[in-house]
Amino acid sequence: MTRADLDNATWRKSSRSGGSGQCVEVASVKGLIALRDSKNPHGPALLHTPAEWRAFLAGVQAGEFDDLA
Repeated sequence: MTRADLDNATWRKSSRSGGSGQCVEVASVKGLIALRDSKNPHGPALLHTPAEWRAFLAGVQAGEFDDLA
């Protein structure tokens, strides 16, 4: 994974994100799921396999993180 791969990715954020610029963005890059902070687009990105991402989303949908909100 190169910096250019991340810079050229199509990044998305939730439609529920506000206009404050404090969002998590997600992109599919070379078969991995990348997450980054929208305030720091040239900073580090966390990389996850599609299986890890699906497990995370399933946990969110199941309410496994509700106690953190």
